[in-house]
Amino acid sequence: MSEVVVSGVIKRYGRVSALAGVDLTVPSGQLTAVLGPSGCGKTTLLRCLAGFERLDAGEIRIDGALVAGGGRHLPAHRRNIAVVPQEGALFPHLSVADNVGYGLDRAARRSDRVEEVLTLVGLAGLGDRMPHQLSGGQQQRVAVARALAPRPAVVLLDEPFSALDAGLRAGLRHDVRDALRADGATGVLVTHDQGEALSVADQVVVLREGRVVQAAAPASVYREPVNLWVAEFVGDAVLLPAVVEQGVARTALGEVPLAGAVPDGPVTALVRPEQVRLTTGTGGVAATVLRHDFHGHDALVGLGLPDGTRITARILDGDAAVALGSQVTVRVEGAARAFPTDPAPGRPSPAPVRLAG
Repeated sequence: MSEVVVSGVIKRYGRVSALAGVDLTVPSGQLTAVLGPSGCGKTTLLRCLAGFERLDAGEIRIDGALVAGGGRHLPAHRRNIAVVPQEGALFPHLSVADNVGYGLDRAARRSDRVEEVLTLVGLAGLGDRMPHQLSGGQQQRVAVARALAPRPAVVLLDEPFSALDAGLRAGLRHDVRDALRADGATGVLVTHDQGEALSVADQVVVLREGRVVQAAAPASVYREPVNLWVAEFVGDAVLLPAVVEQGVARTALGEVPLAGAVPDGPVTALVRPEQVRLTTGTGGVAATVLRHDFHGHDALVGLGLPDGTRITARILDGDAAVALGSQVTVRVEGAARAFPTDPAPGRPSPAPVRLAG
């Protein structure tokens, strides 16, 4: 297991700064997911970690050893890092076992290491098969096994599940996470899938324009975003104009308690759709059902408030009969988070309400 420390890393392509001073620590033996919009620098960061790109500034250390920076650039093959690409990139003429053992020395190939890692990824007994005899998910498992076989200090995963269907992707990513943990590997997963990052990672790193905006446990990133941009980007968000008075936000949904100490004055309040509850009787705000999106395990219900504000509620009972146009009563359960209403430089002022996701 090895800790990865990235300090002040800058990488430019001409006049474009793909990484603009990245500071990041990847804890030893944990899986860190790097999340962000297209063009934020996710893949560039992975390539710098792997040794495929030279830094323009900053440094990278693995288990305390300097591998990049200060005039030093350790070649990729000497960093003890393995990369799992988006496509498995298996050798079609080699068996599964030979693909997995390709990077091992003779002694390691004669040992039980190949079968050991195949068992870790759920492919025990399939070493004699050829790649074309495997499903897409199985081929990606072989790619992970091949990466783990030499016992690398760090495994980099470059959106390895993006080409798979949703059902297969969900199961595979959890199996891969378990395999990394069982082998004691430190992992970095680059992904654009927020659900994937939140569900499998020990730490989520949110990148924007080449900088780390937030790095924390998945629950903290979702429940305690550092700013409005992260709040909107990670998960679904309902943003409401509000006025704070003595720790309570007055919104179109009524009075909502706030998490933490917030000065009195205008703010933008964040609540998640699962906090918006449909109720019967009094004690809430009247709303009209505008949309009902059924997802099996739950449903998203679009609601219109009397003042024209539109919000979304997530209800766990996906079969609940919520007819379009019907009148319901809604309330907020739990505390909201508040953010200054003044936009950041270059950011437009928030609309009365924004449904993200």
